[in-house]
Amino acid sequence: MSLGKASWTLLNPLRGVLRPSASVLNRSYAALAEARAVLNGELESIRLAGTWKAERVITSKQGPHINVEGSRGSILNFCANNYLGLSSHPEVVQAGIDALKLYGAGLSSVRFICGTQDLHRNLEQKLAEFHEREDCILYASCFDANAGLFEVLLGPDDAVLSDELNHASIIDGIRLCRAKRLRYKHMDLGDLERKLKESQSCRMRLVVTDGVFSMDGDVAPLTGICDLAEQYGAMVFIDECHATGFLGPRGRGTDELLGEMDRVHIVNSTLGKALGGAAGGYTVGPKPLIDLLRQRSRPYLFSNSLPPPVVGCATRAVELLLASSEIAQSMSAKTMRFRNKMTQAGFTISGSAHPICPVMLGDARLASLMADDMLKLGVYVIGFSFPVVPKGKARIRVQISAAHTDEDIDHCVDAFIQTGRKH
Repeated sequence: MSLGKASWTLLNPLRGVLRPSASVLNRSYAALAEARAVLNGELESIRLAGTWKAERVITSKQGPHINVEGSRGSILNFCANNYLGLSSHPEVVQAGIDALKLYGAGLSSVRFICGTQDLHRNLEQKLAEFHEREDCILYASCFDANAGLFEVLLGPDDAVLSDELNHASIIDGIRLCRAKRLRYKHMDLGDLERKLKESQSCRMRLVVTDGVFSMDGDVAPLTGICDLAEQYGAMVFIDECHATGFLGPRGRGTDELLGEMDRVHIVNSTLGKALGGAAGGYTVGPKPLIDLLRQRSRPYLFSNSLPPPVVGCATRAVELLLASSEIAQSMSAKTMRFRNKMTQAGFTISGSAHPICPVMLGDARLASLMADDMLKLGVYVIGFSFPVVPKGKARIRVQISAAHTDEDIDHCVDAFIQTGRKH
């Protein structure tokens, strides 16, 4: 008897046992059909609310001028986190190419097994130097850095005091820890002090805030926060994703801008915005904390190492900023040009002197329609609505880049004026 026939003879009696019965298959199909109905109903409700987020397709590299599928010619991009224009900087791109050739596409490993190369440690050292902190640890994203910090640092005898409008990654990270959780009103120092008094019996306390709140472009009252933390014996943490590289005289961030670098104990930030725009996040702070994160932080322990080309690009971006603050210093005048011209045109711009310039519209459908019409005028912006921002506070978030010219900014303002008149 051939091997094939022998296998068929042995397996044939089992086929009826292994094959799902018709009733089991029907239940499975029914469950999937029910799930589809629920999901489609949820999707339709998003469409009806005017909050559907379509993804436009860019067919060029990131920069102030891009090509967009379905649009003719060059489009002005005013909604990237590419604050310093380094995403396509020739030296940054070349550094990524060099790292790819020398170190390969990836490590196929987490850091502690066989995923740490000298270029990873080199970038961590440069980031620690840039922020003037003792040490640094890299993550796949700042979302991971926020997810991996709090459960390692804080236990059931500790407390975390968080601004109510902190980024979703901070909120999710805090949910993972066992510390007592207290939420204070947005940038309300009086409420923060009440929460500090309420938690005085805790072993360690950590005040947690975004340095810059990304939806409104407002800067945390860091001096007041540090004063209260000092008074009540708490530590201070800031998320600097929308500040690193361009806020402060040397671009070090919110803590440098407000003169509080020596009173902020832990900083999380990203490589995916001003520092080259590829991917990655990190924590800088006391060396014992960084050492403990390497031992216990789950996103670090269970995620692949950052790919060498990403590390190479980010390293060159940091080197450029360590060598000169010229790019960072160019941001202020460009930001104020846009804010002033838009205000003079009758628009309400939220936040203060930050490159995030939210054009407040209120209605979600209006924000979406205006953004679509802006694209027809050669300006790429996106409407933001619930659940990204609270209901009734829809806006078009404009972001100024050091790579934008005065002519680019004026064109954007003119497009807003034309679109505003239409609607």
